[in-house]
Amino acid sequence: MYFENRAAAARKLAEALSEYRGKNPLVLAIPRGAVPMAKIIADELEGELDVVLVRKVRAPGNPEFAIGSVDETGWVYLTSYASDVGADEKYIKDEVSTQLETIRQRRAQYTPVRPPIDPAGRIVIVVDDGLATGSTMIAALHALRAKKPGELICAVPVAPPDTVEKVRNNADRVVCLSSPINFYAVAQFYMDFPQITDEEVIAILAAA
Repeated sequence: MYFENRAAAARKLAEALSEYRGKNPLVLAIPRGAVPMAKIIADELEGELDVVLVRKVRAPGNPEFAIGSVDETGWVYLTSYASDVGADEKYIKDEVSTQLETIRQRRAQYTPVRPPIDPAGRIVIVVDDGLATGSTMIAALHALRAKKPGELICAVPVAPPDTVEKVRNNADRVVCLSSPINFYAVAQFYMDFPQITDEEVIAILAAA
């Protein structure tokens, strides 16, 4: 399955999640790419929009390659191969510190006049524009589970089958529209996949 753009993927996800319409779900985006998607889904389902802030822990010398992730509370998820690519204890500590500082800056930018919306007892739908390793989504779900949502759902347009299975252990439900075996990158499943800027995220959240 291929998607014209993020908006088209969001509308398809909203259809797949239609049973939650009118139940005031809390739709949480993993910034930045998922924020415009989550806005569409929240509007379609008559829910609330917010962000869940997590960052990938980058491999030494290869910032595009995730060896884990960290959430807003400082909880760290590491993959089984983190040490194999040269990430020792000191490197991980320094990298986590760097990513936590980015998270703090983004929270101050994105929702400067209010705290995060409390997910306790809510139907919570966590949205991303696709999963590769799933590390960031796992961190997001872990952070939210600790806050005792009523139901915790992962919703993505595309992810490889093994990642879907990893994520399934951390959510009550996973909605994934496509799970291709030949998966190389999220962008390959979109015809139009531009970068989303901080300014766009801030504008969407301010309007919400």
